Amino acid sequence: MLLENKTRLLLILSQDVLDQARVIAGKATTVLKLPVRLQIVLRALIWVGLKRESQPALFANIESQARAVRQKRSGARRAGEGSYQPPGNLQGLNGKRAAAKR
Repeated sequence: MLLENKTRLLLILSQDVLDQARVIAGKATTVLKLPVRLQIVLRALIWVGLKRESQPALFANIESQARAVRQKRSGARRAGEGSYQPPGNLQGLNGKRAAAKR
């Protein structure tokens, strides 16, 4: 796997997942007698995971994460319901309601 076509990505992981990847990096360093960085391990895991796209466990994990994100976002929306003002209700700096252009 050569990195000729590169792009950057921000990846947010739980501490547990990061720790597991670090363990894999440590084991790979010992077995291969080469320095193996965490970035190499994460790229390898993604690459191998993409080859297994038809496995039910992969889709179960994707579904679980998607539902967790949906639940967290809907909870955040509910918590902020009272503070939302639609664009038509904006007020100017002097506290008066902005007149709509016709």
